Amino acid sequence: MSKLMSGPIGKPPVLPNGARIPLSPAYAADNLIFLSGQLGFDANTKIVDGGISAQTTQCLSNIEQLLSDNGAAKRDIIKATVWLVRKEDFAAFNQAYSEFFGDHLPARSCVCSELLVEGALVEIEVVALVKD
Repeated sequence: MSKLMSGPIGKPPVLPNGARIPLSPAYAADNLIFLSGQLGFDANTKIVDGGISAQTTQCLSNIEQLLSDNGAAKRDIIKATVWLVRKEDFAAFNQAYSEFFGDHLPARSCVCSELLVEGALVEIEVVALVKD
């Protein structure tokens, strides 16, 4: 793939209550795609049931879809930043994360933090390098 066009990708998300979130889902800069933090939202912008494993899987699925929509794939992810609400969820999160990435191991940071969306247990943002 050739160099990406630089600039915002996608439209600001809209919550079920109609509130628009002031961000771009992703931003391209040269051959990099920076994804905004993804939550475990389903297609109706509701947090999925099933705890940390289900939410992690949904976050990563959302990331994979955003990348795919822009000519990239999970193998192009070079950095992930993760926020967990509860440190006791780390093992289950790590299992779901490992199942998604397999042998591809991007650099990663993981911290505990309160999230601003009720019911959200994990948020993941990534940077992908789209090669020529």
